[in-house]
Order: sequence, then C-alpha cells, then structure tokens
Amino acid sequence: MIVNSSHGGEAARPQLRSRVRRAGVLATAGLLTAAGVLSLAGTAHAATTLGASAAAKGRYFGTAVAANHLGESAYASTLDTEFNMVTPENEMKWDAVEGSRNSFNFGSADQIVSHAQGKGMKVRGHTLVWHSQLPGWVSGLGATDLRSAMNNHINQVMAHYKGKIYAWDVVNEAFQDGSSGARRSSPFQDKLGSGFIEEAFRTARAADSGAKLCYNDYNTDGQNAKSNAVYAMVKDFKQRGVPIDCVGFQSHFNSNSPVPSDYQANLQRFADLGVDVQVTELDIEGSGSAQAASYTKVVNACLAVTRCNGITVWGIPDKYSWRSSGTPLLFDDNYGKKAAYTAVLAALGGSSGGGDGGTGSGACTATYTKTNTWGDRFNGQVTITAGSSAISTWTVPVTVTSPQKIATTWNGSPTWDGSGNVMTMKPNGNGNLAAGASTSFGFTVMTNGNTSAPTIGACTAS
Repeated sequence: MIVNSSHGGEAARPQLRSRVRRAGVLATAGLLTAAGVLSLAGTAHAATTLGASAAAKGRYFGTAVAANHLGESAYASTLDTEFNMVTPENEMKWDAVEGSRNSFNFGSADQIVSHAQGKGMKVRGHTLVWHSQLPGWVSGLGATDLRSAMNNHINQVMAHYKGKIYAWDVVNEAFQDGSSGARRSSPFQDKLGSGFIEEAFRTARAADSGAKLCYNDYNTDGQNAKSNAVYAMVKDFKQRGVPIDCVGFQSHFNSNSPVPSDYQANLQRFADLGVDVQVTELDIEGSGSAQAASYTKVVNACLAVTRCNGITVWGIPDKYSWRSSGTPLLFDDNYGKKAAYTAVLAALGGSSGGGDGGTGSGACTATYTKTNTWGDRFNGQVTITAGSSAISTWTVPVTVTSPQKIATTWNGSPTWDGSGNVMTMKPNGNGNLAAGASTSFGFTVMTNGNTSAPTIGACTAS
C-alpha cells in the first residue's frame, strides 16, 4: 500500500511496504454461451474506452480515485471517459471516517461517491476492517470494547452508503506473508481471535444485504502458502454458510514479483468455490512492450475466468501512484496513453479507432464468433468490417490462453509472437474493402483443457 494507502508488503515483498489503494462493478454486455464462454457475435463496433470495452465483455474496468484530485480537469475527464467503477483510495478507511470513536466524517468519501453516481459509475467500498490506517484509539481498546467498536464501525459506515456500494472489502490483508499461512498480528486478530473475520462478514451482511462482501489481499495472485490459507478460509466459509461473495486480488507486480504463471489458474480455483473474483488494485512497474505484455496477461486471465467481474487499476496517471517511480499505470504524468493502455484496450477487444489518417485510410472493426465446438477444439471466425471509408489492408491480433494453441487458420496470413499464443492476422491476398464492406478469417483452437474464448485485439487499417 502506499503510505496512507492500503496494503502491506512485508518481508516477501518489501517494495510493497507502505501504500494505499483498492476497488470494484459489473457492467454487463457480452453474452455468455451455454459453456460460459464470452461470445461477441453481433457486436457492430469496437468500443474505444477501457470501461466500455470491458462492459462489452461483461466486465467492469475501474480505478482508485483520490478526492483531492477531482478538481484537476485532466484527472476528472480521464476518469469520466475511461472508467466505469471507482474505489476511494483512502477516503473510506477507518482513520478517515472515524478518527474519534463513534464520530464519523464522510465528507471526502461522499465527494467520490457523488461524482461516481453522477457519471453512472459503480463504487467499491474500501475498506471496513484492516490492521493499517487505524486511529490510535482502536488499538488501545480491550477485547469487549474492540468487538463493539468493530461492529459499530461496520454498521455505521455501511448504513451511510447502503444502496450505493457495489462491493465492500469487508476485511483486508488478514494473513501473513511467507510460508506459514498464519493470520497477521493486528488488534483484531490478537484480541478477538481468528473468528473476527467471520464476525465482520456476518455483521456486514446484516448491515447491507445488497452489496457484495469481499475479502481482499496482496501476494495471493499465484498459488502459495498465503493464497492457500485464504483459499482454505473461503472454502470453510462457503461450506458453513458464512456470507462471502467475492475475493479481491490486489495484483501489484514488478520485475521482482511478476505476474505469476498460474495467475489464471489461481483465480479459477477460487471461482470454483462459488465466489466471484476481482482484480482490485492492479499496477505493474515498468514501461514499453514488457509492461504492456504483463498487463495483457492480467486482462486475458480475467476474461478467461467467467466469475472474474472486472479489473481496477490503482490510480490514473503515474505521477499519483503510490509507486510513482516505477511508472506502473496506464497513463503517463501528462495523461498520455502508454503502450500498456493500448495493450489493455486491445485485450478487451476495444479499438482506438483504427486508421492512420492518410489517404485512403479508415477505421475497421473486428467481431468474433465461435462457429463450431468439439470435445478437444473449437473454431472461431473474426469478421473485419471497414468503417466509413475504404481500406487497403488490415491487421488483427488474436490471443489464446495457454495451454491453448491455434492449430489451423484460413482466409488470412498469420504471424506469431515468441510465445506462440499471439497471432497477428493479415490478408492473404487483396486486402481492399469498400466502406462498410466485410471479410472474415477463421482458425481452430486446440483447447488442451481450456475452453476460454480468444481475445480479439483492435483492428488496424490503412
């Protein structure tokens, strides 16, 4: 987390030590086939923003928001244009809303919620019970008073925002890093015992039955001792009827802590327990194509897991990130769209509009349809449609999720990246299309046990 942020990083991840953040909303659009795979058949035009493109895939794309930046025009306009979900960065944390016992101040958080509602965005509540950013009076309470204060805090905050919050991070970062899988020492753990998490969730359900209730943590993005401990807790909760609806994966990555190879599989195993999964605080240090490729992996993983509701990045421009020196976000300090932004938009199936503005150039759109399915493979078709002016050629990237492989293609000329999972298709002959005209290419995907739909990137025309 950032200092005044939300997160811990402990020994296993010292670079994540002081920070702040969080997120979550489901904008629907993309239809689900009987097999649960997204089909975009019938989509006439690719969306041109992150939120709209995610909505077309049945997901949301959100960001952490700081109230003190909403008065900056570039910040507000980028927020309003690109995102459809917001998470208050620090404004809903305990020290911000209840600095003195039973004396609540919702001013800054209300500012964010009001802005989001005015723009039709959903809001994630972050966070109700967390060991950090606690006012001093909480730590000084005895067990009986602490239990009363915790439940009162949950009840008062949730009542204030009842009906306005899509999902709450009810409990945040309650497990230690390292190989123990143990609970983290905190006033709640030390004085109330391990049952405080269950109690918090039961109190939260009674306070607002309409909001999703989530557990949120970091360094749980791949399978390890910490994520196994969280998994065991969630499994136990589901078996005993403890009200938990979702698990948040913060997903703070850098060169020392990259996107795990089993990221998608880890999201899926939690989803298989019967909870939604959400990427809640995504940021990836780096730049250029390497950063873009890492962002693409995360987006593709979420799209491949039916119960992954969406993705929230932890901030808008790099300069306001809790890890600003690592330039981890999608927009640079001047709100310019980075390569990572373009990659995320493409992975979501969006388009920046296509074309290069030269003579004879024009936009094009790419629409995916699954055409046939067998036990071990399926066929897909991508339809290319020229925009309002004629085009002379086009390219479309198609990404499959390992261990899937594209076995055969037709009506196009493919090239491949080093992983063999990203195919860029071009015409295999005359690429001319009149304004509004269409052509198509197809391919066969060997599933190797993974039936998720491929990700169709933006069509680029000239």
